[in-house]
Amino acid sequence: MAYNELIKNFNKVRDYMRDFYIYGFKSREAYTRKSTRSYDDEKRRIESWLGEYMKFRQDADGKKVFLSIDSRVTRHNPLYKAWKTKSFTDGDITLHFILMDILSDGQERSLMDIASLVDGYLTAFEQARVFDAATIRNKLNEYVKEGLLISRKKGKTILYRRAEEFELPDTDVLDFFSEIAPCGVIGSFLRDKTKDRADHFAFKHHYITGAMDSEVLCTILEAIHEKRTITVEMIHRKKDHITETKVVPLRVMLSVQSGRQYIMVYVPHFKRITAYRLDSIVTVKKGEPADRFDELRDKLLGMQQHMWGVATDSRASNRMEHIEFTVQYADGEQHIPRRLEREKRIGQVEYLGEHACRFSADVYDASELIPWIRTFICRITDISISNKSLETQFKEDLQAMYEMYGLEGEK
Repeated sequence: MAYNELIKNFNKVRDYMRDFYIYGFKSREAYTRKSTRSYDDEKRRIESWLGEYMKFRQDADGKKVFLSIDSRVTRHNPLYKAWKTKSFTDGDITLHFILMDILSDGQERSLMDIASLVDGYLTAFEQARVFDAATIRNKLNEYVKEGLLISRKKGKTILYRRAEEFELPDTDVLDFFSEIAPCGVIGSFLRDKTKDRADHFAFKHHYITGAMDSEVLCTILEAIHEKRTITVEMIHRKKDHITETKVVPLRVMLSVQSGRQYIMVYVPHFKRITAYRLDSIVTVKKGEPADRFDELRDKLLGMQQHMWGVATDSRASNRMEHIEFTVQYADGEQHIPRRLEREKRIGQVEYLGEHACRFSADVYDASELIPWIRTFICRITDISISNKSLETQFKEDLQAMYEMYGLEGEK
């Protein structure tokens, strides 16, 4: 049963799901952090949730397992199942239902009153469990934190009562929120409580792996809301080691192209704003209030006028990179300039007559625009980048493409 799954540390599950199932490049023999038995135990657990999506391939290095999810037929994020298996004991389950029944009438009760009523329930059993006042207090405070109960202080006594139930949003709202929004697992939990199981949305680009970072993201959003510092443990995968850094979280940013999630943070040690990828964060702990939070948020807002993605200026010179390119289009191709206007995140579009326009921008890192610019290649008549090595690379890549398709004479 689910409550016998003793998952005390979700980070371990998160690590396995990412390394062995999302990336799909490690074999059982490549696992060296703990024993192979530990790997087998976690593998069986994850396959119990995601067995229908599991695939494997065999190569010289051994059997490699990975997830294969077809978004055309899978409408709901299957990775949320990992959050719906929680660590409980038989005592947790027993105490939960007793407390919920005691407080079901909506009345406020003190810890001592609740403990006395719990004892009354247990007398009906020959070999009943015994719950002391400290255990009951801890469970009540846990439920207050989770929003299941509400507490208030009356003199020196704390009174507890059930929180009011709220009306669930429309199922279409839950469907969309759970698959698109950060921390969408919340919407998935709510959707499980509805009877309407119709699937009204399908997604061409369905970014599901952010589900594993929901706990980290939730803590970060709480810290931003409370204007607090955080201490993050980051894993550096190339060097395979973990570092701990105290930072001020300023904004969460999501890539609509890759689905990657980032936080923009101020690092006091380096005195600059930079980006951290959420899937590289191992743990997050909230700290003290950040005195300069509003000032740093305003600074980031000003910087975003020169940020195409998440790259910020890491140089002492504060030098921007200028980039511009010109596109041409025919009479019936007004969708080209409209697309430029719609998709540009920063910069400006200048019209050069009826059939041409120029996009230009000053950015911290011009290389972030290159994938977008490539989508206009057959329309581009001129391109200029102040970072000449980047410009040369772009043109050399284009030349290599021409040669590969035998189009040297059509440059």
